[in-house]
Amino acid sequence: MRDFKNLKFEELDDNLEAISENLQSKVKHMIISMGNKSPHVGKNGIYDDMRIDWWTSGFWPGILWIMNDMTGKDIYKNAAWDFDERIEQCFVRESNLHHDVGFQFLPTAVVKYKITGDMDARRRGLNAANFLAGRFNIVGNFLRAWNQDKIGWAIIDSSMNISLLFWAAEEIKDPRFKHIAKAHADTVVRHFIREDGSVCHIGSFDPESGEFIESLGGQGYGPNSAWSRGQSWALYGMANAYKYTGDMKYLRAAQKVAHFFLASLSEDYIPCWDFRVPELQDEPKDTSAAACAASGLLEIAKHLPEEEGRMYISAAKRIIHALTKQYVTWDDMDYEGLLVEGTGNKPNNENVNVSLIYGDYFYVECIAKLLGWENNIF
Repeated sequence: MRDFKNLKFEELDDNLEAISENLQSKVKHMIISMGNKSPHVGKNGIYDDMRIDWWTSGFWPGILWIMNDMTGKDIYKNAAWDFDERIEQCFVRESNLHHDVGFQFLPTAVVKYKITGDMDARRRGLNAANFLAGRFNIVGNFLRAWNQDKIGWAIIDSSMNISLLFWAAEEIKDPRFKHIAKAHADTVVRHFIREDGSVCHIGSFDPESGEFIESLGGQGYGPNSAWSRGQSWALYGMANAYKYTGDMKYLRAAQKVAHFFLASLSEDYIPCWDFRVPELQDEPKDTSAAACAASGLLEIAKHLPEEEGRMYISAAKRIIHALTKQYVTWDDMDYEGLLVEGTGNKPNNENVNVSLIYGDYFYVECIAKLLGWENNIF
């Protein structure tokens, strides 16, 4: 295993293959250690094993599919193969599937279909898209969040989930899915993204009239704060909305959020869990927000002229450089997880200073993109 603690930023490009080799070794050890787990949070070097309907169940197999596609090695494909089938079983029994089926089926069924042509995976992805479309509130133009009694709530996270609807629209040439995804994206632009590029986590609507009521802090510090992972969901999700529609308002929204995110970073390029906590000093970082934002910045750059996209690529690389030097667990092969110092839900003091499987996923995805991988599915 190579040690990247002394890696200089200008050396990153020349070391991407070596980083990929480290990832291969690390992920192979994780396969042996984790077996058939559906992980979410890693504490003290051990990932938990959540129920398969939990919103993060797609990210570990997503890592495996990326590694398979990048290397052609069956060890990754074999470990990832049945996750979409396992998650699908939640449709025929009582479960807690909700707005996050995009996070669950895009990196399992959809990418499996893209890579292998498996028609059962295609069917599962389309079924999940139908399920997500069924959560659309037609008068409020939003996808309902969660399954509790807050039936008028929508959240910024679903900026990423709508990629499932865009994919389904293209796959079966049915624009219904695209119309729903665009309507939700328009609501994000209108009610979630503020003039300065910061975003709120939760938007509350009257489910009967569709009228917007208020912004809520959710996993951010407060209603007017700027939860850093929410920023990353928004900048990446809006870039994806542009990719699928060509509507410039989404690309400009992605850029606006990205500019706020980058302007708010400290010198180490790793965000605080919320950019607007009263005192930033000694507040925990969130490496998952960093990894997701880096991958989203590369998506923004793809849709801009080279001279305009350069700054986003450079920022993504600086974030990846910082993560690779300081936050990846290269030195402990028995540690289940890649990134340390993720923050899940700070207001509830849940999962602070931990490994988060979605942070690991977006780190791997971003490295793959920097190496030329183009089968990304968000």
